[in-house]
Amino acid sequence: MANFALAFGTATKNRDGKIIEAFFPSPIINPSDALVAAVAQVSGYSEGNQAIEISPEIAGELSTAFAANADVANADFAEKAAQSSQPLVLVVLASDEQPTSVAEGFLKLQLISHRLAKPHGIVLDGIFGLLHNIAWTNQGPIDLPELASRQIQARLNGEILTVDCVDKFPKMVDYIVPTGVRIADTSRVRLGAHVGEGTTVMHEGFINFNAGTEGVSMVEGRISAGVLVGEGSDIGGGASIMGTLSGGGKVVIKIGENSLLGANAGLGFPLGDRCTIESGLYITAGTKVTMLDASGNEVEVAKARDLSGKSDLLFRRNSVTGKIECLTNKSAVELNSELHSNN
Repeated sequence: MANFALAFGTATKNRDGKIIEAFFPSPIINPSDALVAAVAQVSGYSEGNQAIEISPEIAGELSTAFAANADVANADFAEKAAQSSQPLVLVVLASDEQPTSVAEGFLKLQLISHRLAKPHGIVLDGIFGLLHNIAWTNQGPIDLPELASRQIQARLNGEILTVDCVDKFPKMVDYIVPTGVRIADTSRVRLGAHVGEGTTVMHEGFINFNAGTEGVSMVEGRISAGVLVGEGSDIGGGASIMGTLSGGGKVVIKIGENSLLGANAGLGFPLGDRCTIESGLYITAGTKVTMLDASGNEVEVAKARDLSGKSDLLFRRNSVTGKIECLTNKSAVELNSELHSNN
């Protein structure tokens, strides 16, 4: 039978004993039947999608099960976890369905950030309502109702409890640092972002969960939830891509390969390969665009949505008439290779 995902990790609980986040160092996509059976034998997993709390003793047995199935990374982690006092959790997903527990939600976010799944490649429906606001601090995640007392206790201990942010989603690098990336301000890349190898995220760049880049890209603007940027494309400084959580509805906004979204520009419809939107120009799906032929003559007026996914287009605003024009893009974007040598 097919299995969707399996992961073993640590969890944080609030004072009511509920899991508020989970960390999985080596999640597995499509685990073998043999591995699932071996894990089930010692964990109590039966069928379906389950998040199971694991004792240190069981963690030791899981280490043996992982090792017997040549999973060295999880075997090593489980062996160390057996000596830990931290809450431990095993998540087995028999199928890709809407997550029903916090642990399942955190696993799915980490699958994307580990590049084991792409944005829109797995079901994340309902995750925004499933997770709740957490104080992400220098002493780990803290449930908000417990924050004030923890701050007081820290002061009485002669310490300062620093709150980095209050959010449903932590920053990605506290869980995963993908290979071959450069991130100038790590707080601006959320867990659940897919950051392709060779991507540079500058200080004002932002990548939301269930969004990201497929490969080499320069990100100086905003990649909103649900957006995927193709290999070799550049998101200019201050630029913004309309996502599924910010007014874009259910339309998946994707930028193709070797395209450029100019500084302070905006996009609200899918863009093809080798396209350019000039700086400062924000185009939504309903924007009326004047089409020009090779000689610069007006041919027709179309809505931007009619050009969705089409390649080799240049969008600009006529500085005399104010019309938004579209013509053939004569040059593709070429990113500076030195800026993307991130290893």
